[in-house]
Amino acid sequence: MKSEDKNTKVNHQIPIKNVEIHQPAKSDAYQPRDQIYVRKVKGVFQRLRQKMNFFFLGLFAVLPWLQYDGHQAILFDIGEQRFTLWSVTLWPQDLTLLAWLFILSAFLLFFITTFLGRVWCGYLCPQTVWTFIFIWFEEKIEGTANQRKKLDSQAMNVNKFWRKALKHLCWGFFSILTALTFAGYFAPMREVFVDFFTFNASFALAATIWFFAFCTYGNAGWMREIMCLHMCPYARFQSAMFDKDTLTVSYDAKRGENRGPRTRKQDPKEVGLGDCIDCNLCVQVCPTGIDIRNGLQYECINCGACVDACNDVMDRMKYSRGLIRYTTEHELEGKKVHLVRGKLVGYAVVLIVMTSLLILEMANRAPVSLDIIRDRNELSKENFNGDIENVYTLKILNKSQKDNRYRLSVKGIDNTKWHGEREVLVKAAKVYTLPISISVDPYELEGYMTDISFVIELVSDTDEVKLEHESRFFNKR
Repeated sequence: MKSEDKNTKVNHQIPIKNVEIHQPAKSDAYQPRDQIYVRKVKGVFQRLRQKMNFFFLGLFAVLPWLQYDGHQAILFDIGEQRFTLWSVTLWPQDLTLLAWLFILSAFLLFFITTFLGRVWCGYLCPQTVWTFIFIWFEEKIEGTANQRKKLDSQAMNVNKFWRKALKHLCWGFFSILTALTFAGYFAPMREVFVDFFTFNASFALAATIWFFAFCTYGNAGWMREIMCLHMCPYARFQSAMFDKDTLTVSYDAKRGENRGPRTRKQDPKEVGLGDCIDCNLCVQVCPTGIDIRNGLQYECINCGACVDACNDVMDRMKYSRGLIRYTTEHELEGKKVHLVRGKLVGYAVVLIVMTSLLILEMANRAPVSLDIIRDRNELSKENFNGDIENVYTLKILNKSQKDNRYRLSVKGIDNTKWHGEREVLVKAAKVYTLPISISVDPYELEGYMTDISFVIELVSDTDEVKLEHESRFFNKR
């Protein structure tokens, strides 16, 4: 009886099932903590990646040197609190425009990811670009992947020392150049280079350059795939944007399995094999060290290195290309691929709407701004004429790229007297501070507080710019 009760009790318990948590799918030769020796591969996608990397790197290096109308074309000037983009200068007052730009960039990334997968990571991400540049230095100085691995396994000798020293010197020099270029986006580029190499750079500038150089050296030289696998949040939330029609690098398991070596003359069907010869080249060329044959993984950056390596093997074996290729989940399942789908259309609509609103906001952006600061010590006073006087400080910001003359006035109260300059010249992209006072006959005032407006007008025969800023005029109690 007790035995039956015990069995009954066991049958009502919740069954336990072991669940294997997914880890980076590295092969036995490429464990997560082992260094990855990326093998060089040639092919269509690697040539495309190299050209895009070269374009991106050239753009990064050249842009801060460009001049426009006597000033640096692109400059995030932290000291002056302004962002110059050719003929447009954005100030803290234009923070909403910068927010629009960042949000627009995010949705553009979402759109591209939904359509083309993680191509940003494989072709344009700075981490990927600089990693491949550092690997290029390794290949030129230390040799191929096998030669580098063999060199690292050796005890320290003269050959190993000079190769390692030269490699790290090249890494360090390129990191410093990268840091100097990066700093040139936030301070005048020509001054950055001159001050740094003449040891006249400020502590803040020098610290920024050395810190960014250290980060570049560490990220591209040592961290590499760790940045992509564990530190970059994009790898984690990209699955929320993927669908079964997203273009990804995939292995055609139906065609490739069963894997196994064979000679070129052997028919794989006769020996019960698929097209995959299990050469592991797709693993050896992968910058994150994964095996794409294990299926879609968040570690894959869609660089296409495994595609080129596999296509080269297929050519040698005289098999058709595309065992590993850019494809979709629906295509692999033999289903219809939908280029136009709800998520993609949604992102496209948001992009169009946000771009239109941004253009509209830029078109309606006033080329001048006016801030009014009241005298905080005394709201109002009675002057020697018996008039009520209020003191203000006007801050006029010329947002354009040329010097402009402005005319100032006030409205809201009749018969006001203006004490101070009425017409001022403001330099391009500068702030002009103008202290003034307004006095009024007390009989013109109806109460303790009266709403007024300061008016600023551009003095020009061609352009018409007029801006009003509300303020208050206080009477004596």
